[in-house]
Amino acid sequence: MHAAVTGSTAETPDADLILSVGGMHCASCVGRVEKALRALPGVSEANVNLASGRAFVTLADIRLDADELAATVREAGFEAEPLIDSPEQTDRESAARAAELRELRQAFVWAAVLTLPIFVLEMGAHLLPGMSAWLAETVGTRNLHLLFFFLATGVQFGPGLRFYRTGWPALRRLAPDMNSLVMLGSTAAWAYSVVALFFAGLLPPGTANIYFEASAVIITLVLAGRYLEARARGRAGDAIRKLLSLQPRIARISRNGRTLEAPVERVRPGDLVLVRPGEQVPVDGELVEGASWVDESMISGEPLPVEKQPGDEVIGGTINGRGAFSFRATRVGADTVLARIVRMVEQAQGAKLPIQALVDRVTLVFVPVIIGIALLTFVAWLAFGPAPALGLALVNAVAVLIIACPCAMGLATPTSIMVGTGKAAEIGLLFRKGDALQSLRDVDTIALDKTGTLTRGVPVLSAVLPASGFTEDGLLHLVASLEQRSEHPIAAAIVAAAKARGITPAEASGFAVSAGLGAAADVAGHHVQVGAARYMAQLGIDVSGFAAEAARFAQDGGTPVYAAIDGRPAALLVVADPLKESARVAIVALQKLGLRVVMLTGDDRRTAAAIGREAGIDEIQAELLPDGKVACVARMQAEGRRVAFVGDGINDAPALAQAEVGIAIGTGTDIAIDSAELVLMSDDLRNLPNAVALSHATLRNIRQNLFWAFAYNASLVPVAAGVLFPAFGLLLSPMLAALAMALSSLCVVSNALRLKRFRPPLAIAPPAPT
Repeated sequence: MHAAVTGSTAETPDADLILSVGGMHCASCVGRVEKALRALPGVSEANVNLASGRAFVTLADIRLDADELAATVREAGFEAEPLIDSPEQTDRESAARAAELRELRQAFVWAAVLTLPIFVLEMGAHLLPGMSAWLAETVGTRNLHLLFFFLATGVQFGPGLRFYRTGWPALRRLAPDMNSLVMLGSTAAWAYSVVALFFAGLLPPGTANIYFEASAVIITLVLAGRYLEARARGRAGDAIRKLLSLQPRIARISRNGRTLEAPVERVRPGDLVLVRPGEQVPVDGELVEGASWVDESMISGEPLPVEKQPGDEVIGGTINGRGAFSFRATRVGADTVLARIVRMVEQAQGAKLPIQALVDRVTLVFVPVIIGIALLTFVAWLAFGPAPALGLALVNAVAVLIIACPCAMGLATPTSIMVGTGKAAEIGLLFRKGDALQSLRDVDTIALDKTGTLTRGVPVLSAVLPASGFTEDGLLHLVASLEQRSEHPIAAAIVAAAKARGITPAEASGFAVSAGLGAAADVAGHHVQVGAARYMAQLGIDVSGFAAEAARFAQDGGTPVYAAIDGRPAALLVVADPLKESARVAIVALQKLGLRVVMLTGDDRRTAAAIGREAGIDEIQAELLPDGKVACVARMQAEGRRVAFVGDGINDAPALAQAEVGIAIGTGTDIAIDSAELVLMSDDLRNLPNAVALSHATLRNIRQNLFWAFAYNASLVPVAAGVLFPAFGLLLSPMLAALAMALSSLCVVSNALRLKRFRPPLAIAPPAPT
């Protein structure tokens, strides 16, 4: 199962290379990195995620390598390195994030310590009666301003130096970003104050005002906001870090008769790996000796441990129970299921949703436009403002520069995608493409395959009706003894049912098969014959006594099989591919969400109708070849429906590709999963309405974030420019602008993090004890 879940990510990745990018702070940074990468010959597409710090690059020229791409990003003024999903790089990135947080905290603390005296003394002089006069008499106005100068200069070129280091080069390249806005705004306030303090004669009379508190408070609040934002943003990537933390570091390998412990990176396909009770399985492989129960909930979401016997597959990162076993390594490193799941989640998190297109177009020109508005504000106030016009022009221009930082716009979509796809992985949903989040929200029709999707996909013995004189167990013993010699799926179902009852089949002799009809053998002194009605008729055995029951079971989708013992009719056995326990409740939940549910199957109409009735399907299309399923999906799309198709088999791949959203069952084939945008990691269909609900929640969250980000800038930039002054006499202080800017980013990230509290409408609970 699990190899299929992620086998596709290596063969058909959405991005050829992924880079880890540092030093980005806003949507403009994202645009600059994307522009630098797309300018490289051989790069066909580049998408950058601000929240995760990842650049996803699709190549048209395979001669380009990750190091060249990283060098290009570094030339654009950012840190970059090729992404390798390994514990070492995870540790390095975690250490870098921790160091960044420490630096931001230290910078904020120093800025706050230096700013607090300026703020208290300046604001106190305005708010407390008599304080201004007392300070002038005891300290002296000039001495006070000199103190402000030294403290503000310490902030400007101490903690605030980081804005010059990145903002000035960006401005010089005519690609200004958030750092450029903060640098320009704080420098303008600081430099004007320096001129007013030391060269007052250069300014018009009445305009020599001091704004040291504005420059210092701006930098302090921006640093505070950036620190809080970095802390909150770090939580958005928890899902990837949790997945990577599941990778074991050490493996116990048996080589040349010796057992040695080695880093998991040294395990090679074919190595014999030993696992003791309670340990993690280090890599993927096939069990060769021993037995145990393994907790695979991290992969499948299923809460109960899975029994493992020789020949079974084991998955790296899963947890062994009480048994010990050895297995042959089959997939290591980037080929393991866990590594591929990590890559799949990262690919989804790096996606650009269609809703992001507007944001990208706006942010490409946003910062230059804001600088233009700030200049226009300055000129307008200088020309038409009341005295002191120069001071008011400066204050309002600085407020425009500070409040318009596009951080919130850059974080609005990617942070929600990161948290949404991370939450999806936690509940057993893997979005192979992040844009499926939006596409799934828009579907109105769910089309499902039957066999293996709605049903279990393997026949089971559903009923045994013995004739007079026979018992169920005695009959099953004889029939299973015969059928264990057959390879037919119906035979396997009968043998499995007998063993489940504790019945051990006996040896059969004289086994003979009548192709397409049935089989016969001698068991424990009896001649046993099992097969279809045609076989019994050929043998001259009258089974008409079972006719009514056989017709009823056939109407319900079962396959009647007859048994004869020593030439007389002995039983009717019914074999069926039953509906999954989760199917009915999942379909009801989908219908409550307003979705139409359709079954598309290659099975005969009678069986399809029986399963459809049991499941509560709205519409049934049966006896379809693979191209027939595609035609049905295309017909529904032509009617204006938006279709998600759910399947698990090779024959479902074309329909999965045709639908707006292809959803593959994790127990299905690699080809089906390759064609899908979303994978249900277990075969529990209750995760289907959960996926739809999560897509609605994520898109609702993105819309909230975008509304906040755009409404914030659209409403407060004019206020900062002073449009309310003529009517109400209201101006926005640069300090309040800095506070509002910091809070806007924090609000967007905090709102996105609410998705971590998403509760699936249908809980995937363990089966009730029997």
